[in-house]
Amino acid sequence: MSNSAPWFVHKFGGSSVADAACFERVASILETSAAARLGVVLSACKGVTDALLELISLAEAQDERYRGQVAALRERHIAIAEALLPADALRLYGAGLDRDCRDLEGILQTVKLTRAAAPNVRDLIAGYGEIWSTKLFHRYLESRGSRRGPLQWIDARRVVVVEWGPLGPAVQWDASRERLADLVDADFKGTLIITGFIAADRRGVQTTLGRNGSDFSASIFGALLRAAEIYIWTDVDGVLSADPRRVPDATVIDSLSYSEAMELAYFGAKVLHPQTMAPAVGDGIPIWIRNTFAPHKRGTLICAHPESRLPVKGITSIEQVALVNLEGAGMIGVPGTAHRLFGALREEGISVILISQGSSEHSICCAIPQREGERAAMVIRRAFERELLEGHIQNVEIDPDLAILAIVGDGMAGTPGVAAKVFNALGGSGVNVRAIAQGASERNISVVIEGRSTTRALRAAHAGLYLSAHTLSVGIIGPGTVGRVLLDQIASQSARLREQFNLDLRVRGILGSRRMVLAETGLACSNWRAQYEGSEQRGELERFIEHVHVDYLPHTVIIDCTASGEIAARYADWLRAGIHVITPNKKANSAELSYYRALQAARRAGGAHFLYEATVGAGLPVVHTLRDLRETGDEITQIEGIFSGTLAYLFNIYDGGTAFSDIVRDARQRGFTEPDPRDDLSGMDVARKLIILGREMGLGLELGDVRIESLVPAGLESGSIEEFMARLAGSDGAMRERFERARARGKVLRYLGRLAADGQATVGLAELDANHPFANIALTDNVVRFATRRYCDNPLIVQGPGAGPEVTAGGVFADLLRLSTYLGARL
Repeated sequence: MSNSAPWFVHKFGGSSVADAACFERVASILETSAAARLGVVLSACKGVTDALLELISLAEAQDERYRGQVAALRERHIAIAEALLPADALRLYGAGLDRDCRDLEGILQTVKLTRAAAPNVRDLIAGYGEIWSTKLFHRYLESRGSRRGPLQWIDARRVVVVEWGPLGPAVQWDASRERLADLVDADFKGTLIITGFIAADRRGVQTTLGRNGSDFSASIFGALLRAAEIYIWTDVDGVLSADPRRVPDATVIDSLSYSEAMELAYFGAKVLHPQTMAPAVGDGIPIWIRNTFAPHKRGTLICAHPESRLPVKGITSIEQVALVNLEGAGMIGVPGTAHRLFGALREEGISVILISQGSSEHSICCAIPQREGERAAMVIRRAFERELLEGHIQNVEIDPDLAILAIVGDGMAGTPGVAAKVFNALGGSGVNVRAIAQGASERNISVVIEGRSTTRALRAAHAGLYLSAHTLSVGIIGPGTVGRVLLDQIASQSARLREQFNLDLRVRGILGSRRMVLAETGLACSNWRAQYEGSEQRGELERFIEHVHVDYLPHTVIIDCTASGEIAARYADWLRAGIHVITPNKKANSAELSYYRALQAARRAGGAHFLYEATVGAGLPVVHTLRDLRETGDEITQIEGIFSGTLAYLFNIYDGGTAFSDIVRDARQRGFTEPDPRDDLSGMDVARKLIILGREMGLGLELGDVRIESLVPAGLESGSIEEFMARLAGSDGAMRERFERARARGKVLRYLGRLAADGQATVGLAELDANHPFANIALTDNVVRFATRRYCDNPLIVQGPGAGPEVTAGGVFADLLRLSTYLGARL
């Protein structure tokens, strides 16, 4: 077919021609092509080939239902035609379809009488689907007034000549070229509509090209037409790096070499079968895998010399494998042992998938299909009967229920560290490797593993090779006042962090008091509210943790934005399991000293990080500063300050004119207080912060050691929040009187916390001079003064906003970024 205009071959699979809308989509794709000459190979409509084979089974069983099934197939194709064709074209197509259906019923009647269908009869029946789909598409393009130029329908049975042998159908190229030349003029410019799957033998008897035969047809016609490119249109975006049903993070591979594609196909990946690629490979024709339903996506290119920066192209597996192990000291240095082993298996028709042998020659093992395990053991024992009796070979073992994990990529050759990543990932996920094989080409690393570990191994290896090492599986508990702002902050920065620092923060779950939302590959934080509020999943903490903590992602972090003691009580378990914890919740670090120490022990045992900067100063670096002072050898003599942004706000605002209860109510509405303002007014919040700082200083403080002055009026300590807010006004007079007394002495009221090196801790309302540093701060500022051996004459002061969801969420987010640096990210 020598013409200056090159041919381009497009093949559309069954899902691409499933219904009328699909036919329209295929026509639109072809009309966007600028090529002057197209060869279009179609499969049968989705499910039709299976339905035709089912007709044979029914007829062989003398089941009359085959007649109804033939009628159903006719109705399906007529329904598609009615949606696509004008009346005249529909009449012509229907007449041909009716003839075929009558012929088909006649053949099936013969099968019914003989109760058996010969192979050629089976092939004849199975091939009707491609005839019907291509004739329909040909009529449709004609009636559509296609801009593709002349149209010609090609019955592949009149072109492709094959002979079946041990390796499948072998194309008779010379005969096929001659037949194509007889049907298509060398100067033809237009579109050929070609039946896939079917062919003929030298006698002209119809045969098929086997499963995936339409892909083979595309490759054959690509070679016959000397096409510039072949496009395989399917229902996926291209060749994926792993099975997406098992590896949620599987990604489309940009390009593959022919060798890589064949390796992946051999090990079970959803790629073209090696045999179907052979004609294209022989002529060096590039093959594109594209998505009919997303034609704007690039897809995957399979060619001789792909340009790709990925050293590993795919990870796949073969399951239901048994490992045969032949072992014995008598094998060492004895030539011919491997020949006898594999010769015995070959003679019995047992396929060997993988071979592994140690350099000592003490043992040889190979992987075979599990169904052949027992037979293989018998064959090998028979072949080595004498050596077994004489003790030269100690054992022939068959280990069933295994799987082979294969990592494929041309770029692994000469690239140090790929194998290390694979084995580190498998080891970190608790996957035991039973055998290893790697060819000298370094294109493939194959390992034999326990079958039950296959999914875990696929995910672990894929994460180790494809994901950023700085990928964090994030679970956020409490999407309330602080949590929702944190999610918005993460949403605003996640793209930048991924692009600039390769930091992948995947929020894979949000848990509230009533509901939760889980996402396998991560929520789209830009619209997390809609996803969360639209979720019908009931909130279950155990299930939430199980989902977020997956062994195939490098790191897991739980961010607790609640004030719940019950949630805080779980930290030790999570830390012990290797889950990092970040929180503004003060309950854990201020709980009983025994639990605090258990937290530290759990953190060390699990190798996890526990970050809680926001427990003391919201976004202020209070804990971090204290830790730096101690770790660099300074001695803390006293810490004092205003530790509550809420109480700072209240006493900065309170001037004796507005009722104190009204100020509290306004602060709560602004989000400056805890959900229950008594947690602030009781002084317990400040006391917990002193406990946290005291323990950071190495003091064994308990909450009972802190002398606390509570601002909650007597009798209002319990009861609902609403009741407390309603009755708080009853104490406005006492607070005003205290304020006036202080003002009369030139003083101001501030709520302070003080902690000395000897463990003395006090919390309460204090009168300060009007020019005191704590007396002149912004509305919600926290201010913390560190008196130390270094900072004795001029204490170190940390000051800034200490209340409000924005700054608290910012402190938590800062801890999350700090954690990422601990884990190796460079920010």
